[in-house]
Amino acid sequence: MEPTDIKKAVEAVIFISDQPVTVDKLMQVFTELERADIKKHVKELIEEWSGFGRGFRLEEVAGGYQFRTNPAHSEFIASFNKKVRKFRLSRAALEVIAIIAYKQPVTKVEVESIRGVDSSGVINALLERRILEIKGRKEVIGKPFLYGTTEEFLEVFGLKSLSDLPTLKEIDDISKNLDPGISPNPEVAAE
Repeated sequence: MEPTDIKKAVEAVIFISDQPVTVDKLMQVFTELERADIKKHVKELIEEWSGFGRGFRLEEVAGGYQFRTNPAHSEFIASFNKKVRKFRLSRAALEVIAIIAYKQPVTKVEVESIRGVDSSGVINALLERRILEIKGRKEVIGKPFLYGTTEEFLEVFGLKSLSDLPTLKEIDDISKNLDPGISPNPEVAAE
């Protein structure tokens, strides 16, 4: 198969998947290719799609690759497809997500000790939205659940991996430069 045909086939596999496609999954399909070849084809596809300036693009997210719509068109997508809805994350939800993302795996009590308030309702809502998941139990009296983020968390926030989270120093620098009259918009699109 010609390299251009292989690249088109890789593109087609990623396009039809409803989940981010990892290099390992692509290697299972394209058994004759080396990991470096697959990565090269995907990198070329990402560059090509970003250059098109279209309504969707190919992005690296949640440890794999996925076609994603341009956020600038989210209102039109939501209007057309009622299954896609916007939801707002409350300040409490954002606080809980941040604590868990940075300290995972972590118990509810540990989250509450940082926030200073009960977080049961927020954690349950984030579990229902598949942003958080139970990772196990802590080996202490009572064996409380340990919580962590999910692949869905990475997808929703457009992260390749947890290492893409800003460092605490970067967050501090950003917050110092924010105009006090402007607050970030915690609006997130989800299915």
